[in-house]
Amino acid sequence: MLECVINISEGRNHAIIDSLAQSCAGDLLDIHSDPDHNRSVFTLVGVEAPRALARAAVATLSLGDHSGVHPRIGVVDVVPFVPLVDSTMHDAQKARDEFAAWAAVELNVPSFLYGSERTLPDIRKNAWTSLMPNVGSHSPHPTAGAMCVGVREPLVAYNLWLENVDLETTRRIASVVRTASIRTLGLQVGAFTQVSVNLIQPMIAGPNDVHEAVSQHAKVHHAELVGLLPASVLATIPRARWEDLDLSVEQTIEWRVTNR
Repeated sequence: MLECVINISEGRNHAIIDSLAQSCAGDLLDIHSDPDHNRSVFTLVGVEAPRALARAAVATLSLGDHSGVHPRIGVVDVVPFVPLVDSTMHDAQKARDEFAAWAAVELNVPSFLYGSERTLPDIRKNAWTSLMPNVGSHSPHPTAGAMCVGVREPLVAYNLWLENVDLETTRRIASVVRTASIRTLGLQVGAFTQVSVNLIQPMIAGPNDVHEAVSQHAKVHHAELVGLLPASVLATIPRARWEDLDLSVEQTIEWRVTNR
């Protein structure tokens, strides 16, 4: 089984989000929407549901109507394929390549590939300048832009909300706590600022670790798990910390797969 955690550039219009969810309902494990990011993270399983969701999003959304604090290059912005226990990175890469080829032909949307070739931050930094899409046109789709289609191990997406901390200070904190295992952005999110985090090696640096690192520089108002996390990561964190860290058994990939 493969997991696919698609980031869609819409986090405000609940009717649209619900409609997109219906397109992939049978294989949908979780949706996390954020109006300030104007972004929704759909956690799916399999290879058909990502195509159904992408088709619906491209037909419905336009980058020309989009605003939000999170960077993006497309309405279907990020499409990572992730091997779960009974699949391999080879399976995930095959799914990635086939999805990108399908998107170019069926949707006329080009794809930048990430994985062993480059990282997602590399694409964010260089897309449309020194880096052109790997699959499809070298021009963006007029309304859908392009996609970042990747392969990766399970990661944990996580937000730490700070109150009464200005954006410049938040960006400095994000930079200070950033490591090879912790990717960060400092963002203004309404009245709060936020250290937005991808824990790309969560067994090395997990939610508790980044919470403690940020807390050394500012008081964390609250934490927020984006999507799901592996049960193995949750098991490394003391049960007494789960509530403060916005974690629970029900938010693990394994629990959602078993109970969908």
